[in-house]
Amino acid sequence: MDILPQLAVNSIIAGAIYAMIALGFNLIFGTVKFFDLGYGALTTVGGYAAFYFSQTLGLNIWFAVIIGVLVAGIVGYLINKFVYSRLVKNKATSMVLLVASLGVLTAIQAIVAIIFTSQFQTLSRVLGPSKVYEIFGGVITQVQLLILILAIIIMVSLGLVLKFSRFGKAVRAIGDDQQVAEIVGINTSKVTGKVFFVGSMIAGLAGILYGLDTGIEPTMGLSLLLKGVIASIIGGIGNVYGGVLGAFLLGFVENFGIWKISGEWKDAIAFVVLILFLLFRPNGLLKK
Repeated sequence: MDILPQLAVNSIIAGAIYAMIALGFNLIFGTVKFFDLGYGALTTVGGYAAFYFSQTLGLNIWFAVIIGVLVAGIVGYLINKFVYSRLVKNKATSMVLLVASLGVLTAIQAIVAIIFTSQFQTLSRVLGPSKVYEIFGGVITQVQLLILILAIIIMVSLGLVLKFSRFGKAVRAIGDDQQVAEIVGINTSKVTGKVFFVGSMIAGLAGILYGLDTGIEPTMGLSLLLKGVIASIIGGIGNVYGGVLGAFLLGFVENFGIWKISGEWKDAIAFVVLILFLLFRPNGLLKK
């Protein structure tokens, strides 16, 4: 089998996962203007919530997925309500918010490890034997095909919501100038809460799909967050569409970069790309 088609398929699937992370991250960053490191932990929350409801309580896997997505959204909403919002009201700087979000990430990872142990867990075994399809010489599993389809649906849906709905217009207004948005009557705290809920649900779904494809562990949120942040910076931080473009570019660079070398170099390649963009195109491919 020719390796090039398989590398292309792997790149697209990786790009789809990174795109979902970048979408939610950019949505939140574009609204509140700080790097929410705690966002990565919500992928872990979604993955382990689906694991608990499907394998511990024995619920149908797809029902467990829906619950997992909602749990991640609720946790993200509560974190904003009881941590970030209060810090913002107390005039906290971006650095204080960054450190607080790092604390949220660390705390959630520790809580998950205490409850479920640090052992690697698999979600895919509840699905049974996975079908395999061949596309232009590359092999893709049923779960990977689902990842790609859901990623496309989320990309299109979020784009339409931001462009045409009242909620989307309010989000864009807050992103442009929060004080002006408040002056014209937008309830910024309410809209921001919804942004965290929606963004966290996207993160939870990404974590669940990643778990169905490879597996879950308490620390997986950090690695997924880093890839999502790199994709966001490559595409244009705060630009939802740029994050998608950066995610697929990162997926292709990573997978084709290890064509002739060990797969352990994948993370190093991602950070080399990040450094090059920070040096020569810090605003990313697309402007905000």
